[in-house]
Amino acid sequence: MSASPKPNGKALSVLIVSTLAFTVCFMVWMMFGVIGIPIKKQLGLNATEFGLLTAMPVLTGSLIRVPLGIWTDKFGGRIVFFALMLSCVIPIWLMSYATAYWHFLTIGLFVGMAGGSFSVGTPYVARWFPKNRQGFAMGVFGAGNSGAAVNKFVAPALVVGFGWTMVPQVYAAVLLGTAILFWLFSATDDEHQVSSQSSFVSQLKALKDPKVLKYCQYYSIVFGGYVAMSLWMVQYYVGEYGLDIRVAALLAACFSLPGGVLRAIGGWLSDKHGAHNVTWWVLWVSWIVLFLLSYPQTDFSIQTVNGLKTFHVGLNVYVFTALMFALGIAWAFGKASVFKYISDDYHANIGTISGIVGLAGGLGGFVLPIMFGALMDLTGIRSSCFMLMYGVVWVSLIWMYWTEVRKTEMMGKNAPVSPISQSFAR
Repeated sequence: MSASPKPNGKALSVLIVSTLAFTVCFMVWMMFGVIGIPIKKQLGLNATEFGLLTAMPVLTGSLIRVPLGIWTDKFGGRIVFFALMLSCVIPIWLMSYATAYWHFLTIGLFVGMAGGSFSVGTPYVARWFPKNRQGFAMGVFGAGNSGAAVNKFVAPALVVGFGWTMVPQVYAAVLLGTAILFWLFSATDDEHQVSSQSSFVSQLKALKDPKVLKYCQYYSIVFGGYVAMSLWMVQYYVGEYGLDIRVAALLAACFSLPGGVLRAIGGWLSDKHGAHNVTWWVLWVSWIVLFLLSYPQTDFSIQTVNGLKTFHVGLNVYVFTALMFALGIAWAFGKASVFKYISDDYHANIGTISGIVGLAGGLGGFVLPIMFGALMDLTGIRSSCFMLMYGVVWVSLIWMYWTEVRKTEMMGKNAPVSPISQSFAR
């Protein structure tokens, strides 16, 4: 691999077309977040079954990330990205002909391959830029997460106008056109390929590294949580506030859009202030916002001197949307900062490590919607999904404190004290 990749016109072209391709792939990956609602009604699914339906594409998109990262290191990102997009076109089209629950689950596994595009594009784009700009470059590419918001703008209009079966047909055509554009405007540099005979299993040995495990935990929140919430929010608005699917999707985009687009700013902040500082504040903001979102709609009565009085406590749709907007911004920054950690610590094999961390984040996006549905079926409380995420963020904050913050504090205490500082201390 070239030690100092040069940012030039070709690098910019690669960045732009790769970001476009990732946006479309992510739009396809999040398809069930909208069309899942009419399918749920059509098949009479409960919340857990709906969660599994939306999560199936996420499972494949997660599991395929590690081999895709390895293949990108070995064969180059251009050919792997192009082949990946082409392989998803036919399964997406076939989705419109599914009628039974198992049809959707099975085809969803193949459609989910589009979600693996992140582990191809991240190392592919990063290697076209110098190290001090890789955080920004990966952040721009990662802004393709906004495909989740694009899905919320496009899919509801197609569902209302033509029925849900039109969505996969349109998406298949769009993905095919995007694949052709990508091939025409992308490029290959043989110096970016990593010569490696390592097997899939040997690459997974990176999971023995405590730092990799920690980054997996962070990413399971900022990306896994983002994917899960993007899939869950439209039906949450419909169920909690009784909104039309188009209005619900528009408000849900207030979370998905900043959660994708602002990732580039997160990359810039990580380059400037360091991955640790950005991630630390992202987790604290997430903890506060999720605490507020967790409180369910509550009616309670108290006995006063004037008789019984009833009060209502809960978030209205405007406050709820504002909090989700703030959470989307925080997680956009966090997604970029986690990958800045990777580019700093594992520069020589970004593809492999990003694939493993991406796998963890994607698995979070697979498990969480199912858990959201199971918790709602079990408790009957819609905000239980935020309660779950609140607990997961707690784990990450504690882990980060003891492995990074506390370690830095101890190093500061053991640092030699200058004579000037000693004189002030006296």
